[in-house]
Amino acid sequence: MDIRGKNVLVLGAYGQVGEAVCKLLLNEAPARIVVASLRENEAHEIQSVLEDLRHDKSIEIIPVWGNLFVRSALKDVHPRELYSDPAMRNQLLADIYDNLDEEMLKSSFLYEVITGTAESLNGHMADIVIDSVNTATGLAYQNIFAKSHDVWSITRSDALPERDELNRRLEELMIAQYTPQLVRHVQILYQAFREARTQVFIKVGTSGTGGMGLNIPFTHGEEKPSRVLLSKAAMAGAHSLLIFLLARTPDGPTVVKEVKPTAAIAWKRIAYGPVAVGGNAVELWDNTEPVPVEDALDNNRHFGTSLGRPLESVFIDTGENGVFSLDEFKAITTLGQMMFITPQEIAQTVIEEILGGSTGKDIVSALDASVMGPTYRAGFLRESVLHRMKQLEHKHEVRSVAFEFLGPPRLSKLLFEAHLLELMFPLMDDVLEPRAGDISDMCLQEVKSNQELRSSILSIGIPILLPDGKTMLRGPVIKSQNAHDGWVDLTPENMARWKERIAAIIAQIDMHATMNITSSELDRAFPADREWTVNHGWDIGEIAGWIFIHEEGGLREKM
Repeated sequence: MDIRGKNVLVLGAYGQVGEAVCKLLLNEAPARIVVASLRENEAHEIQSVLEDLRHDKSIEIIPVWGNLFVRSALKDVHPRELYSDPAMRNQLLADIYDNLDEEMLKSSFLYEVITGTAESLNGHMADIVIDSVNTATGLAYQNIFAKSHDVWSITRSDALPERDELNRRLEELMIAQYTPQLVRHVQILYQAFREARTQVFIKVGTSGTGGMGLNIPFTHGEEKPSRVLLSKAAMAGAHSLLIFLLARTPDGPTVVKEVKPTAAIAWKRIAYGPVAVGGNAVELWDNTEPVPVEDALDNNRHFGTSLGRPLESVFIDTGENGVFSLDEFKAITTLGQMMFITPQEIAQTVIEEILGGSTGKDIVSALDASVMGPTYRAGFLRESVLHRMKQLEHKHEVRSVAFEFLGPPRLSKLLFEAHLLELMFPLMDDVLEPRAGDISDMCLQEVKSNQELRSSILSIGIPILLPDGKTMLRGPVIKSQNAHDGWVDLTPENMARWKERIAAIIAQIDMHATMNITSSELDRAFPADREWTVNHGWDIGEIAGWIFIHEEGGLREKM
């Protein structure tokens, strides 16, 4: 698509790839570039760099900063403070594990940045989002293994810590769980894209090992292969599959891609000066007093004397991957090791993919091309399956409606509600004549008199809400806590809704017949369409499918 005049949001804009992407974007004349980074000084620094480079002074550069994985009220809080404050921990846990509601969604800093509701964005929603944040690393390096061992040691100890300390350690372990955080992150992305009507989303991902295998020698002293490193790779893969699903979502962005470098990314600058880790200079220490090895390995003791100055040397700054010495860089990039790719090459690929170029480096397209989807053979055999099951229904005088193994409970609820109507009315048209209240009464009488039907519904965990809306029939298990998601609902309000949807289905069938459409443009959603006849008979499985497509937005985009 054309970038000109669009609002572009770059997440991780201060990083190597993010900065390179922003510089190339200046050539495409967007209306504005929102540069998002973790720290305020980083966001302002990249803003200043871009403002100096832009030839078109009308391009607006807007800085935003903060932690994209928390709500805006916590975006500037250091993780140590987040974990140490019980109230903040509780909020963080709620935001990870509770159902995603409207309040939680709109409080998310990520949501605010994409939808333009963050302070300073003035409502400018993101048309294009380029995510160059190293998400997998950020999640996996919380080190769930160390926190798990910490909690495990408590379970094996005779003396429990104080309640507050126990809560802290348990809650930190819960916060460190990777998958819930990644899932919540993608949920918020999806909802924000819908609200902002974002057209393009491109993720710059990672393989987790710089393109190497399980024998990667670069760890932080852990066993090989490192569990933490493999967790990073696992998160990178999980993230890619979630992006793959986003690309198959009809109301998501039109263009969804991921570019995944499989080499070390370098470099941001080469310099001489203080060597810093995480923004903090490495302090120089010295020690000339030998001690026994067993004492030296005691981390609770203090050794050495500070020299009062930082370590200074020549280094190459590889952005979020840290700084390397000359020989460290030489080792990691030697032939047969990680080697490296420049951020400018990655950025060029990102821009070409946005503009519609075929770089061949989008892994979403690669997955699309390699996964196995629905087949002709399966579609051909489907009719044989349905025919044989109907034969057996007739032979054994049963109706095979729902068992609630497939899920969600809403499917079973819809199928049994449609089946009740099927029992009451020979054709779908017949539902349109009686009042909704009368239909409720008829269904209630059927439920009362038909023990086989009633027990089939209740036994699979689907309760029956009676017409008064205040009482219900239930079995030993209920699989949903509300009528919409999993109760057979006999209220007049629900019967009125069924009258509306049946009328819409009939109108669709009749429209196809009236227009005499005989081309391939129809999906043939009902048997009547496939047989080229006007038939208003019941087919409750197809009706449920129609509801999931037209009411639930559950259409499969890629067949």
